[in-house]
Amino acid sequence: MAVPKKRTSMSKKYIRRNLWIKKGYLLAVKSFSLAKSVSTGQSKSFFVTQKKYCKKFN
Repeated sequence: MAVPKKRTSMSKKYIRRNLWIKKGYLLAVKSFSLAKSVSTGQSKSFFVTQKKYCKKFN
């Protein structure tokens, strides 16, 4: 027969929530930093070839 579990305290709930939010924030900062370094051409881990666009007039 199923038995109800004990209630998790509010402080433990907030600790887990803050860890979850912090993990997402750190990933966002890291990915933004990588995108910025790739766009400025200072990335050492990615080799991106820049395409130059030229307009053809008819």
